[in-house]
Amino acid sequence: MSSSGQKPDARLDELETRLAFQDDLIESLNETVARQDRELVELSRRLAALESKIDDLAEAATAAGGPAEQEVPPHY
Repeated sequence: MSSSGQKPDARLDELETRLAFQDDLIESLNETVARQDRELVELSRRLAALESKIDDLAEAATAAGGPAEQEVPPHY
Protein backbone atom coordinates (compact mmCIF):
# COMPACT_ATOMS: atom_id res chain seq x y z
CA MET A 1 0.00 0.00 0.00
CA SER A 2 1.01 3.59 -0.52
CA SER A 3 1.86 5.96 2.28
CA SER A 4 -1.47 7.79 1.87
CA GLY A 5 -3.44 4.66 2.66
CA GLN A 6 -5.02 4.37 -0.79
CA LYS A 7 -4.93 1.30 -2.94
CA PRO A 8 -2.57 1.58 -5.91
CA ASP A 9 -5.52 1.37 -8.36
CA ALA A 10 -7.34 4.23 -6.60
CA ARG A 11 -4.19 6.33 -6.63
CA LEU A 12 -3.67 5.62 -10.32
CA ASP A 13 -7.28 6.56 -11.05
CA GLU A 14 -6.82 9.83 -9.18
CA LEU A 15 -3.65 10.63 -11.13
CA GLU A 16 -5.36 9.82 -14.44
CA THR A 17 -8.27 12.09 -13.50
CA ARG A 18 -5.92 14.92 -12.61
CA LEU A 19 -4.04 14.43 -15.87
CA ALA A 20 -7.29 14.57 -17.84
CA PHE A 21 -8.26 17.85 -16.14
CA GLN A 22 -4.80 19.28 -16.77
CA ASP A 23 -4.95 18.27 -20.43
CA ASP A 24 -8.33 19.99 -20.74
CA LEU A 25 -7.02 23.12 -19.04
CA ILE A 26 -3.92 23.23 -21.26
CA GLU A 27 -6.09 22.90 -24.38
CA SER A 28 -8.37 25.69 -23.15
CA LEU A 29 -5.40 27.95 -22.41
CA ASN A 30 -3.89 27.16 -25.81
CA GLU A 31 -7.13 28.15 -27.55
CA THR A 32 -7.22 31.40 -25.57
CA VAL A 33 -3.63 32.26 -26.48
CA ALA A 34 -4.27 31.44 -30.16
CA ARG A 35 -7.40 33.64 -30.18
CA GLN A 36 -5.53 36.51 -28.53
CA ASP A 37 -2.74 36.15 -31.08
CA ARG A 38 -5.25 36.42 -33.93
CA GLU A 39 -6.78 39.49 -32.26
CA LEU A 40 -3.35 41.12 -31.86
CA VAL A 41 -2.58 40.55 -35.54
CA GLU A 42 -5.93 42.08 -36.53
CA LEU A 43 -5.45 45.05 -34.19
CA SER A 44 -1.94 45.63 -35.52
CA ARG A 45 -3.30 45.61 -39.07
CA ARG A 46 -6.03 48.09 -38.14
CA LEU A 47 -3.52 50.34 -36.34
CA ALA A 48 -1.29 50.39 -39.41
CA ALA A 49 -4.30 51.33 -41.56
CA LEU A 50 -5.18 54.18 -39.17
CA GLU A 51 -1.60 55.43 -39.16
CA SER A 52 -1.67 55.45 -42.95
CA LYS A 53 -4.93 57.43 -42.97
CA ILE A 54 -3.52 59.94 -40.49
CA ASP A 55 -0.41 60.36 -42.63
CA ASP A 56 -2.61 60.89 -45.70
CA LEU A 57 -4.68 63.51 -43.87
CA ALA A 58 -1.54 65.29 -42.66
CA GLU A 59 -0.19 65.39 -46.21
CA ALA A 60 -3.52 66.71 -47.50
CA ALA A 61 -3.56 69.41 -44.84
CA THR A 62 -0.01 70.44 -45.68
CA ALA A 63 -0.81 70.59 -49.39
CA ALA A 64 -3.93 72.68 -48.70
CA GLY A 65 -2.09 75.47 -46.92
CA GLY A 66 0.04 74.10 -44.13
CA PRO A 67 -0.67 72.46 -40.82
CA ALA A 68 -3.48 73.84 -38.70
CA GLU A 69 -1.13 74.42 -35.73
CA GLN A 70 0.69 77.18 -37.65
CA GLU A 71 -2.41 79.13 -38.62
CA VAL A 72 -2.97 82.39 -36.78
CA PRO A 73 -6.29 82.46 -34.94
CA PRO A 74 -8.83 84.96 -36.34
CA HIS A 75 -8.62 87.26 -33.29
CA TYR A 76 -4.97 88.27 -34.02
